[in-house]
Amino acid sequence: MRVGVVGIGFVGLPLAAAFAEMGNEIWCLDTDAKKIEGLKNGILPIEEPGLESLVKKGAEHKLLHFTTDYDETLANAEIVFIAVGTPPGDDGSADLRYVEGVAREIGSRMKHPLIVADKSTVPVGTAERVKAIIQGELDKRGENIEFHVVSNPEFMAEGRAVKDMMEPSRVVLGTDNDEVAEKMHQLYKPFMMSVDRFHRVGVRAAELIKYSSNTNLAMKISYINAIAAISELLGSDVEHVAEGMGSDPRIGNSFLHASCGYGGSCFPKDVKALVKSSEKLGLPEPYLKLLRAIEEVNDYQKTVIPRKVIAKFGEDLAGKKFALWGLAFKANTNDMRESASITIVDELVKRGAQVIAYDPLAVEEAKEVYLSGREGVSYEEHDKYAILDGCEALIIATETKEYRSPDFKRLKSLLKNPVIFDGRNLFDIPVMKEEGFEYYAIGRGDRSEYQQVKI
Repeated sequence: MRVGVVGIGFVGLPLAAAFAEMGNEIWCLDTDAKKIEGLKNGILPIEEPGLESLVKKGAEHKLLHFTTDYDETLANAEIVFIAVGTPPGDDGSADLRYVEGVAREIGSRMKHPLIVADKSTVPVGTAERVKAIIQGELDKRGENIEFHVVSNPEFMAEGRAVKDMMEPSRVVLGTDNDEVAEKMHQLYKPFMMSVDRFHRVGVRAAELIKYSSNTNLAMKISYINAIAAISELLGSDVEHVAEGMGSDPRIGNSFLHASCGYGGSCFPKDVKALVKSSEKLGLPEPYLKLLRAIEEVNDYQKTVIPRKVIAKFGEDLAGKKFALWGLAFKANTNDMRESASITIVDELVKRGAQVIAYDPLAVEEAKEVYLSGREGVSYEEHDKYAILDGCEALIIATETKEYRSPDFKRLKSLLKNPVIFDGRNLFDIPVMKEEGFEYYAIGRGDRSEYQQVKI
């Protein structure tokens, strides 16, 4: 098939590359001319395992075309995916200006029948809004061109987006048109040759499935972090609690990993958007309290590591230096959106500390965007041990594989104090004791007095 993808970022590029891998011809449209020029020269705007080789292959086989031209894309495509960002607005609701902008461009330029698929994560009712905008633009032109707007939410996790596209857990499509449903089914069928995981539902149900899925996963993380706090007060280990809980098949162990909090482009944004859209719908207050608590717990959780550092080293951190492993919100990505590392750095630096951060992928993102202009922060992206010398302690904020089995003797020899603050619970407590470290993790029974620290 001939497909257009508008918005070539964390969703659009893996989507386009995967469709091209199955033999479809894809027009990748983005208004960022620098990004498109880079892609034409093999320079990817994001880091994702396996993505670079797919993009290279698709381009070499002339199945991936990179353009800033709507007319070129719309002239060639029979299906157009909208995959632009929907950042949170000032009130937490999804900002749909980019989605609506694409809809206007489509309506003002399309010349033949189209299927328009909302791939961006959007509130319930957005497909109807997109349809109205496109129809309005057609009416202005005096054109009568058939088109259909469907909801086709993405379920790609950063750090494994290619795998999630190539081996989808499910494909959800919201449409009331049988012919459109079958065409979209055929587009996705090559990814599901052994087991068909295509789910056709109503448009509004499809839009709600995406928000509901991400909010449920975020809720599991906030819940286990609450259990971690209880575990610390009791002097028990949340890892043992989570293992016991997860052995129940009704619960499962996915997302029952206590940490310094979730981040990224999806969970924080989608929880806030679901809360805001639910408020507008008039959802009763008890339900709203449940949804709001998910993000409130997570906001607090991002302060747990700095609270523990302050409980150990005092409120005045002037003249003290800390090593930080991990800037991205999770492993295998350079995405720092809503990362706990931002809170950790800010809370330490404003108390006079210096922070030296290592991350194999996200240093440029930190320098140019998320920690831009911060004084007291320096970076390293090649050698994680190079930042340790003379530091009061090591802080771990990301679960990157290379952090999981370090040379503890080397760590101990370089650090000023044998102290580790682990926001990802990477190490076994008996090993830490044997190696002679003070080990402050999340819910591992270290009985830190961090709850009394004010931030």
